[in-house]
Amino acid sequence: MMRTMVEAKAGSEDFGTLSEPFRRELLAYCYRMLGSVHEAEEVVQDVLLDAWRAYDRFEGRSSLRTWLYRIAARACFKALEKGRRRPLPADLGVPEANPQARLVERTPEVPWLQPIPDILFTAAPVDPATVVVERQTMRLALVGALQQLPPRQRAVLILRDVLQWRTVEVAELLGMTTAAVNSTLQRARAQVPLREDDLVEPVEPQQRALLDRYAKAFETADIDQLVAVLTEDARWEMPPVATWFEGRDTIGAFLAGQMRIIGPAELVATSANGQPAFAVYARGRDGACHPHALHVLTLNPRGISRIVAFQGSGLFPLFGL
Repeated sequence: MMRTMVEAKAGSEDFGTLSEPFRRELLAYCYRMLGSVHEAEEVVQDVLLDAWRAYDRFEGRSSLRTWLYRIAARACFKALEKGRRRPLPADLGVPEANPQARLVERTPEVPWLQPIPDILFTAAPVDPATVVVERQTMRLALVGALQQLPPRQRAVLILRDVLQWRTVEVAELLGMTTAAVNSTLQRARAQVPLREDDLVEPVEPQQRALLDRYAKAFETADIDQLVAVLTEDARWEMPPVATWFEGRDTIGAFLAGQMRIIGPAELVATSANGQPAFAVYARGRDGACHPHALHVLTLNPRGISRIVAFQGSGLFPLFGL
């Protein structure tokens, strides 16, 4: 039975309280879908506004969470209609073998994958195991891989393998048959397998030591020490620069030249996508420190295996820097 005007008004007033617990997970879902924090925040804002406006017509046939995800899925599909995918440099081609090669920048019209501050998606750590899974499924490499999938495959993979929704729930949410969900999931998994062995990190003391050595080596422009903390097959990427390097010797040779340009630097620790990160400030001729780049690091027991050094100061306000 349709609710009365008084009930609808009271329900709308309660909507903010009822929907607030889902804001962070909706943001995480939209970010995984879109690869942009700014776009995800805009979509979530629109989703909650649309849901608030329609709340007097919400009949409770599904949970509020499911209803919000249904609206969010439609909003993400609409946002992705332009067909723009947000890659990382390694998604675009082979690494550059010459560390002295001219760096190539993509045109501004090509959007890049953005990192997301942990504080925006990490909820109170009620269950440590849940927090670990949440952080691992927000990792930069995984979100980057998701961007290479068609939108519907992307949504199915996130809902089934990341959020652990049942097939019938995904089918209802996306307006698909269960057979279509299963076949779509199979195609998505073939391109983006969620292998846990890729997510093995060093134990806490080793991780802390690696990060300290990396920061000190970068601040003192000590190339030998910087190379020493990298794995043999490490990657170095610098969006919006499309050129990227692989292998610690090649990276070391490239950074030796870059350090002379950057000069003295200071690093401030932060975190992004459940991974350690550093804000890099270069000291200018005026003696002041200026935002230079945001480094997001991937660690494994052998060392630092990937650094995505987002160039410029554009991300610093997002991280409260």
